[in-house]
Amino acid sequence: MTDRTYTVLLYSDDSQVRDRMRLAIGPRPAADLTVEFVEASDYAGCVRLVDEYEVDLMVLDGEATPGGGIGIARQIKDDRDDAPPTCVVIARAADRWLAAYAQVEATLLHPLDPVTTGQTVAGLLRSRAAA
Repeated sequence: MTDRTYTVLLYSDDSQVRDRMRLAIGPRPAADLTVEFVEASDYAGCVRLVDEYEVDLMVLDGEATPGGGIGIARQIKDDRDDAPPTCVVIARAADRWLAAYAQVEATLLHPLDPVTTGQTVAGLLRSRAAA
């Protein structure tokens, strides 16, 4: 890995959920990875940030309204050949099939466990760097 800082997009309509995502990931999800965060509270903001930044990972709230993270993930994956890896945070494990349909690379469950979250984010960022 290099000394590069990776950009992680956090999406939720609820600022407290975005705060919990940021805290669970942390500025260094692994010893060899440093991240910075950009945040969106709606679909338009999400798309704008993906267009304006080199987003390395999207972490989307599957429970957000009116645009849920699963739907946003599917739309961005359909619209862009270079869509970043995506992790959707869901409330029910049974929703993993929806996330798979949306072509997301990983799912996490609310409430976020910092260890699992850090490992998942680190794995996705390392995969992105290796590609």
